[in-house]
Amino acid sequence: MNVASCYACGKKKTVGNNVSHANNKTKRQILPNLQRKRIQTDAGIKRAYVCTRCLRTGTVKKVV
Repeated sequence: MNVASCYACGKKKTVGNNVSHANNKTKRQILPNLQRKRIQTDAGIKRAYVCTRCLRTGTVKKVV
């Protein structure tokens, strides 16, 4: 899944390292938990990718 970022907070993938017990470092991607939801915006109802933190805290208004 190649999604850019959260519609509300702008959270996106970050890069870091996997670090083994022997302290070997390899690159990895850390992806946000994005869900495609129907949300209420100023322009009306829209389908957008929103992270679960924004859904849980009520930053975005989910539409049924």
